[in-house]
Amino acid sequence: MHIPDGFINAPTCVVGGVVAAGLIAVSVRKAAATLDDRQIPLAGLVAAFIFAVQMLNFPVAGGTSGHLLGGVLAAVLVGPWVGSLALSVVFAVQALVFADGGLTALGLNIILMGYTTCFGGYAVFLLVRKVLPKTATAVVGASAVAAWSGVVLASLVFTFYYAVGGTGGAPLGTVAMAMIGVHMLIGIGEAVITALTVSAVLSSRPDLVHGARDLRPALTIQTPAGAPAAGRAR
Repeated sequence: MHIPDGFINAPTCVVGGVVAAGLIAVSVRKAAATLDDRQIPLAGLVAAFIFAVQMLNFPVAGGTSGHLLGGVLAAVLVGPWVGSLALSVVFAVQALVFADGGLTALGLNIILMGYTTCFGGYAVFLLVRKVLPKTATAVVGASAVAAWSGVVLASLVFTFYYAVGGTGGAPLGTVAMAMIGVHMLIGIGEAVITALTVSAVLSSRPDLVHGARDLRPALTIQTPAGAPAAGRAR
């Protein structure tokens, strides 16, 4: 899904770069207010994991291939603000060092694969969790549904980019059908990888999973008089 140089016209790329810079600035402020000592190394690990897994492509129908986007995975593990920052770093390194995605389209790619999947997918995650029991299994299931939805949502955003400033010459309907159809299949792989990873972290360190904060056990705090008072772990 990485957009190369020249695929979207210059004015659209400029607007995308400005919007992405604004989103990153807001994310830095939000992340600074919520990030604790435990999440800092986890955010680094999430970025490194997604960077590595994005290098691995899995086959999709019709001779195409796909790879993990990682937005929902990052959002569930460290929250959407920190997750979107981690993904922005990944996309910047990929564009600058590995020529994976164009430099002129970097802002569009950050919005497309980072913010769209982190916030759009995480919104789906929260909606699904509202109708499921408050269990670890439900967190994994909601992560899978959200991961698939985030990928499909990103394909819709790509189609919007193309409608506004696409230079490929292909009809918009053809591009839309190809992008959405293929990414509905790629989303299955995204859902599987996301569910497996969230499940693994939940089984070992559930206290680190941002999307499962409500599952942390309540603490019993003893008052000076010895009477118990209810509290919740942070």
